[in-house]
Amino acid sequence: MGDYDEDTAFLGQSGPYFWTTFFLLNALFVSTGFNGLYIVFVGAAPKHSCLIPEVNLTEEWRNAIIPITIVDGEEVQSQCSRYKLDVVRNLSAEGYIPGRDVNLTNLEQEGCLNGWNYSKDIYQSTIVTEWDLVCDNQWKVPFASSTLFVGYLVGSLISGQLSDRFGRKKVVFMSLGVQCLSVLLQSFSHSWRMFCIMYLWVGASQISLYISAFVLGTEVLSKTMRVLFTTLGAFLFYCIGYMILPWIAYGIREWRTLLAVLSATPLMNIPLWWFIPESPRWLITQGRVKEAEAIVRHAASKNNIEAPPVIFKESEDLPVCKTYTMLDILKSKNLRCITLMCLLLWMAINIGYFGLSLNTSNLSGNPFVNCFLSATTEVPAYIVSTWLLKACPRRALLSLFLIIGGGVLLLIQFIPDTFHHVALALEMTGKFGFTMAFSIVYIYTAEIYPTVLRNIGMGMCSSAARVGSITAPYVIFLGTYNKVLPYILMGSLTIASSVVNFFLPETLHKDLPETVEQMQECQRKKKFKTE
Repeated sequence: MGDYDEDTAFLGQSGPYFWTTFFLLNALFVSTGFNGLYIVFVGAAPKHSCLIPEVNLTEEWRNAIIPITIVDGEEVQSQCSRYKLDVVRNLSAEGYIPGRDVNLTNLEQEGCLNGWNYSKDIYQSTIVTEWDLVCDNQWKVPFASSTLFVGYLVGSLISGQLSDRFGRKKVVFMSLGVQCLSVLLQSFSHSWRMFCIMYLWVGASQISLYISAFVLGTEVLSKTMRVLFTTLGAFLFYCIGYMILPWIAYGIREWRTLLAVLSATPLMNIPLWWFIPESPRWLITQGRVKEAEAIVRHAASKNNIEAPPVIFKESEDLPVCKTYTMLDILKSKNLRCITLMCLLLWMAINIGYFGLSLNTSNLSGNPFVNCFLSATTEVPAYIVSTWLLKACPRRALLSLFLIIGGGVLLLIQFIPDTFHHVALALEMTGKFGFTMAFSIVYIYTAEIYPTVLRNIGMGMCSSAARVGSITAPYVIFLGTYNKVLPYILMGSLTIASSVVNFFLPETLHKDLPETVEQMQECQRKKKFKTE
């Protein structure tokens, strides 16, 4: 097998075929934006207080039975306790007036033994209101969020193997079907456990779809359009779904109906099966050269270009077809070191990105507007990254925006509570930095690994990222104890990871390596030049 980019150079860098494939592949990412972060609304905790049963109480005692606590300097009703009902009932029956005849601070308290009252000002129902995931069960909400990312981890591990064995295209559309079914079944969950189990399947199918479609576009499109696809394309179309999500949630305030509607979004992509091609690069690595040539000739006809009689020249050094696994990455010292550094980068970036995304429901103001603003912040990040990646080194860009994202989060702790708008602006700036880093690390990693290991490498890096995203809900949960602690943790980790990035190879203006040998040859040339 020769050099794929050289063999297909006659197709040019753009044309009807490439643009059509570009938009069809990007359409797949819209549904991932719908289904990636709906837990922000489905798992929201409305204002709540202990339910007071219908007992004989005076109006004064019914209003005073919920203790007043101090939260962030403000007096609010307790959400997890009430004054002991039997004591209050006796005092009410004897005619005592709360606050005048009785010092409320001396009364014994108890938990919400009869359940909770939930505000319906914003949400009609969520999994929190349905299964009382508050107070002692409050941990179940970040746990449910983590199951999505556990699914990401599982999907990342298996999607690379499946995609490299059966093809990128088949895994893409299989993932669409699984995603549709799992979200629909989740809407019928009869318990929190079933919700979490189905959420795992949602995560596994979503990341499988994303990685396989991402790699397919990287391998099918030309070198110039590959940068556009992996930055402004894939991420921007994901962002379109992410931006639409809060307005769908705004119109549907009941969580089961919301999930049922969202489950239908992947179905719109099923007809694309007949228009999206398989990766010719992958077909060649499987020895299916004739099928690869047929796809390239079809591309040439769409671009009104005459293809040469022989596109992929067969030679004696045609490699024997080999199925690669994760063990092949561990065999090479060079690959091991590169993979380890990529794993650390992906983990840190995902903790920051998903931590800030999940935190939108905790920000002051309207949760739907906050989510929309968080999504909108990503748009300029993708546009800027697309422009910068055309000419700027990957390593320098990635480290710069890691420092911006982490540094801004470290500054938030010094902002007084009265300047909450400044803190919100800084958080959105941090989201901008993490989004830039997120978009850069995807194309950077895809360019580092050779075709025969690209899906496995991307899958391993994505798996490490899931370890970060699994912990992200709990990092945000720490804010219930100290609101600046999540920012300190995310900021410090991000700054540290920016140093690791400088030890990775630069890929700017380099052809995608096809084999492990080509990748290692590039590394040897780089080392020779530096010496």
